[in-house]
Amino acid sequence: MAFKEEDFLLLSGLQHFRFCRRQWALIHIENQWAENFRTVDGSLMHEHVHDQEFRESRGKILTVRGLAVHSARLGISGQCDAVEFRQSPDGVPLQGRESLWLPYPVEYKRGKPKEHDADELQLCAQAICLEEMLCCSVPEGALYYGEPRRRTVVQFTPALRGQTESSLAEMHELFNRKHTPKVKPAKGCGSCSLKDLCLPKLMRSRSVSAYLDSELSSVLEETT
Repeated sequence: MAFKEEDFLLLSGLQHFRFCRRQWALIHIENQWAENFRTVDGSLMHEHVHDQEFRESRGKILTVRGLAVHSARLGISGQCDAVEFRQSPDGVPLQGRESLWLPYPVEYKRGKPKEHDADELQLCAQAICLEEMLCCSVPEGALYYGEPRRRTVVQFTPALRGQTESSLAEMHELFNRKHTPKVKPAKGCGSCSLKDLCLPKLMRSRSVSAYLDSELSSVLEETT
């Protein structure tokens, strides 16, 4: 099955979804957004690395930034922060270049490596897009974290690929239903830029129906 272009989801949403399904739905289904220091800092970092005019050749590595990618099979599109094309007999030909070149996606993140695998899934989705577009195999890539200032190599194992594809399938299912999952308060809620829209503390203390009943009762009391 191949998705039509108008049904593509944003590849970057995979990270939101893996971190919190409700956060992803608020952003990508309900079109709600709010900034905090982390989102602003991350945006500034990506403004620098998404320079589509940037090309750098060092020895056997050609680096391209802001490369647009897509996958009709997974129904996603987006941009890679950087793709290093490395000379390899397993690579593909590039226009105006001799030899064969194997793509190696690199994603830039603020902070440090996380406890969950949201970043790894986003990078894996980029690799799958590159494989589909260039008809080659992309076995690994890297995540560069701003706090330790070093790379973490990511192997695109069958297990990681399976997690990526199943997450994207669930995203499409929720998006088609226009369904926003209920709140599930977690440790990361306090640092989420959408906490004032999501109201995790309110939902933890009582149900939405109880909250609405309480508010309605207050309004009726004021008018009588």
